[in-house]
Amino acid sequence: MGKLIYEKEEILGAIDKIVERTKRMDMSWDWPCGVAYYGLATAYETTGKKEYIEFLKERVDELIDIGLPSWTVNTCAMGHCLITLYQEYGEEKYKELIKSKVAYLSHKALRFGDKVLQHTVSSKNDFPEQCWADTLFMAAYFLLRVGIMEKDEALIEDALNQYYWHIQYLQDENSGLWYHGYNNIQKDHMSGFYWGRANCWAAYTMSRVGKILPECYLYPKYLEIVGSLNEQLSALKLLQTEQGLWRTILNDEDTYEELSASAGIAAAMIWKGNPLHIKHIQRALQGVLKNIAPDGRLMNVSGGTAVMKDREGYQNISVKWIQGWGQGLGLAFLSAVLMSDSILGDGAL
Repeated sequence: MGKLIYEKEEILGAIDKIVERTKRMDMSWDWPCGVAYYGLATAYETTGKKEYIEFLKERVDELIDIGLPSWTVNTCAMGHCLITLYQEYGEEKYKELIKSKVAYLSHKALRFGDKVLQHTVSSKNDFPEQCWADTLFMAAYFLLRVGIMEKDEALIEDALNQYYWHIQYLQDENSGLWYHGYNNIQKDHMSGFYWGRANCWAAYTMSRVGKILPECYLYPKYLEIVGSLNEQLSALKLLQTEQGLWRTILNDEDTYEELSASAGIAAAMIWKGNPLHIKHIQRALQGVLKNIAPDGRLMNVSGGTAVMKDREGYQNISVKWIQGWGQGLGLAFLSAVLMSDSILGDGAL
């Protein structure tokens, strides 16, 4: 079996820097915080550092006390850290919020076609009959985790149904890459770009399904995920830059390298466990480490991105500022690196 070469203390130090910088961010109960705190929770689960979970509990409790927003697909991203907090502390307030988010997604969230979740960012009908790759992280992966935790087959099936139909609507079978969004009214992919972070949302969450779903091979729709991820990663490895990263528009060499997408895609390669990807993961690790600022900010992360109208819409989004999803996906990747010994072989120095 091949191995990923890294220095454990360097990775632990990088995680600690990212966590400390993330703790300084003033994020509200929405998807940037949801992705950031998912990464923080993952870092705790990997390293066992109590200070990580203690901060997470303190900040989440503070946000609960302040008052929570209406649920949307995006605000359901905060459900990920609630799962970790409930499993760690057993407090019913976390369980009740998880159940509330599940009830919203199951019974109130806008859907179309074959019960596909419409992507929503507010209480309004933001994007009529549009599905976005983002929904897989914010909602489908969350539903799957809750379904597994509660042994609720209906939730598991709903989550797998989201994956199945997002694959049908968003993956280009010819290239293996994913479009950002699909408009079911117009029957098109809108601007039709292969956006880097969309591919990250798809690849990362699909790579986790087989690792957390017991007897995953008994679910027919899981086999669709396997095929989709295989094709996607086969395509993505060919688009990795010399710096070990991926671009904001994957197949456009004149667009910039984007770090949140790069971290998520590389993490997916680890969790997939294919030894043919080790050389690509190794290059990505060096690329990500070079883009961690001294204060722990993951650099060159694009701002929040709707399905943009044209190439310039993606290319001109600022990469100057710290972003919750950059911090969270950076932590998810580095945490996966520490787990890679058991997935890919014993490679830690």
